[in-house]
Amino acid sequence: MTRARSFWTGVWAIAYREATVLRHDQAFLSMIIAQPIIMMTLFGWGLRNEPANVPWVVLDRSQTTASRRLVGDIQATGYFLPPVAVPDYPHGEARLRAGKAIAMLVVPQEFRRDLERGAARVQLLLDGSDPLTSARIGAYVAQVTARAAPGRAGPPPPRIDARQRFWFNRTLSDSHFFLAALVGMLLTNLCLSTMAQGIVGERERGTYEQMAALPTTALQIVLGKIVPLVGISLVILLVVQCAVGVVFGFWPQGSWAVLVVVTIPFVLASLAIGVLISALARSTAQSVFISVFAILPSFVLSGVMMPYELMPDGVRQLGGLLPLRWYQIALRAVIARGAGLVDVLVPLGALTGLLVVLLALASWRLPRRLG
Repeated sequence: MTRARSFWTGVWAIAYREATVLRHDQAFLSMIIAQPIIMMTLFGWGLRNEPANVPWVVLDRSQTTASRRLVGDIQATGYFLPPVAVPDYPHGEARLRAGKAIAMLVVPQEFRRDLERGAARVQLLLDGSDPLTSARIGAYVAQVTARAAPGRAGPPPPRIDARQRFWFNRTLSDSHFFLAALVGMLLTNLCLSTMAQGIVGERERGTYEQMAALPTTALQIVLGKIVPLVGISLVILLVVQCAVGVVFGFWPQGSWAVLVVVTIPFVLASLAIGVLISALARSTAQSVFISVFAILPSFVLSGVMMPYELMPDGVRQLGGLLPLRWYQIALRAVIARGAGLVDVLVPLGALTGLLVVLLALASWRLPRRLG
């Protein structure tokens, strides 16, 4: 009995000591409080299955009151942004390939005449690389055309048949949606978790002072620590995409060179986030906790797990601050839709801008001396 009491007295003594340490760990307590609130907000308010703010284009060859009324009825559903008019198929296809539009409505020249005869057809081209959004958009447009009667009145009402065609993923395979952004999730996890422990680990081992004593600037230290991992990330990119192609038969439709070009600023920006986390954390445990806390919102808000177009205003714009948001846009454009370098200039520019800002923040927060 005495030995058991002594044993548990020792356990409670250590537990009291650890509780005291954690109670004074402000970073740990802040994350414990903030993480449930943020994740609850994201999953409860930020994620939706209902399309919103959908970009689309219209090729109106009819240019009649009936065709404009049909476009207006679709716009009135509240799911779509104002349509962009295109003069021909190639212009519409270019916007779909670049990810600037998810749907393209084609109204034939004889639309009004056919409508007056009782039945008309329109074509709806959808970006199949995003199966969830495309299927829902097709269903909403079909509902509008089924009840629309923008021609004559009286029974029987004119009928509009919306012929749907899916591009880039004709079978609407969900695996293509996730596989196209798989390497983005892997590289985010690698860059943040590895680099977040880099500087804080050197401080704990006592080797950071030796590096800080070198005649280098903070920016040189940051770049020197992240450059080797860029090569590893490019190898992972090539291995993963080849494995996906061999196992699932899903090869990149676009250029491998473009994939490398957009990957480099993304990896550098993600590694810079890891350096910033490592500079802020005081221990390896803190860096691991903060990196996990950063990785989860990146997966949720970036659009790799669910299309970011489905997110409400505010949450969607917040995701634009994450490198993974722009990288997954570029990945799906190149891998699933065969986009070229010109088509991914916007995400490439956003990644470059984020890289500059993150490098500046990491260099500013990087301690030049211990203590």
